[in-house]
Amino acid sequence: MSTTITPSPEASQQWAALQNRLADISTRHPDAVFASSLGAEDMLLAHAIFQAHLPITVFTLDTGRLHPETLGMVDKVLERYGIAIQVVHPDPVAVRRHVAAHGSFAFYESVELRKECCGIRKVEPLRRTLAGHSAWLTGQHRDQSVTRRQLADSEYDAVFGLQKYNPLASWSGEQVWAIIRAYDIPYNPLHDQGYPSIGCEPCTRAVRPGEDPRAGRWWWEQSSSKECGLHEGNLEKVPGVVAR
Repeated sequence: MSTTITPSPEASQQWAALQNRLADISTRHPDAVFASSLGAEDMLLAHAIFQAHLPITVFTLDTGRLHPETLGMVDKVLERYGIAIQVVHPDPVAVRRHVAAHGSFAFYESVELRKECCGIRKVEPLRRTLAGHSAWLTGQHRDQSVTRRQLADSEYDAVFGLQKYNPLASWSGEQVWAIIRAYDIPYNPLHDQGYPSIGCEPCTRAVRPGEDPRAGRWWWEQSSSKECGLHEGNLEKVPGVVAR
């Protein structure tokens, strides 16, 4: 459960700066959309968007393999804010073909098969949802993993062909949680069970003490490959790694 505390002056300033940043983005891009994973960072951004009544559409990708706790956040958002998050699903035919050809757990076999699964369940639905928009927002920040160390506040996303904003790029995980507690922002209960980063259920585990926040994602892979295709451009900034 989230505990409300009085925001520090620094947290208040940071929150105000974020609100101003989001308002500026929505002015520049009235058709901007926000892809929410329903994780802590994205709940923080959604709270800011909803609180200010900004014209930024919030959606989430239901891959068909999410934790029940993650899916439950859609109802929590509706209950708290009176706003229904748009839920986007993958093409069921493509999913069935992939499972028929490779099985339900092919992602454990190779990075290639894992990315193929991510491509069907995440990338294609995202591409479909972003089509026709001029900008999208994410909740990424630089201290999440090695693939995000060079994350820009704003960049042109050549993969999907529109402007991409990462309003929390310079934030730390500690700053994210300070704001969540200060403003009583609802969050995924899996975070209290050792899951700082939450994706599909079979591809996510709790992290061990001392591990980085995304160590529990695709834990059988090298850290330099841990992007699913939604943020494939991040891999191009990691020395020695070629995005595929």
